[in-house]
Amino acid sequence: MLQFLLDILLIAVAYLMGSIPCGLLIAKYKGIGDIRQQGSGNIGATNVLRIAGKKLGAITLALDVLKGFIPVLIAKQYGSDWAASFAALAAVLGHVFPVWLGFKGGKGVATTLAVFAALSPGLFIFAGITWLSVFYISRISSLSSIVMMICTPIVAIFFSKTSIVLVSILLSALVIYKHKANIIRLMKGQEQGFTEKKTG
Repeated sequence: MLQFLLDILLIAVAYLMGSIPCGLLIAKYKGIGDIRQQGSGNIGATNVLRIAGKKLGAITLALDVLKGFIPVLIAKQYGSDWAASFAALAAVLGHVFPVWLGFKGGKGVATTLAVFAALSPGLFIFAGITWLSVFYISRISSLSSIVMMICTPIVAIFFSKTSIVLVSILLSALVIYKHKANIIRLMKGQEQGFTEKKTG
């Protein structure tokens, strides 16, 4: 019973940490304003990069990674076998549906990579290589993320335990769903790439 309560607490903490809107807070702190009213309207690192430049984009990316990696690592240490996997799901759900912003958040790509890193380093390496490979060819972040989230659960089925397979499938569905507008633009050939980007 105590272990069950601890698992619930760890999952709740993962959600709350994932809910921290790092990109929004950084943009406001730097006087850029509400990042949700600029660019793609997303609070994630990609939009911060486009609007505010490489430095703030990199800081946002690092924080979005940490808020996924740290709670899952803690859950692996102190929770049951399934706690870490559900903490991973909770952290990404927090980023995508943050309680602080009326459940309207980012697309969860960086945080998903972070929880993969904590859950399964091998799966994280595969996901990262897939993203980088597609981005190198296309220069389109959304396409890279979609391909990564399609391929990663397939690999997980063959090389990961059941809890990680389940979470990878759920995260794949979530991230791809959040990219539905990008998918429409990709189909129309209208999706913005990174051939031209701010360097400040």
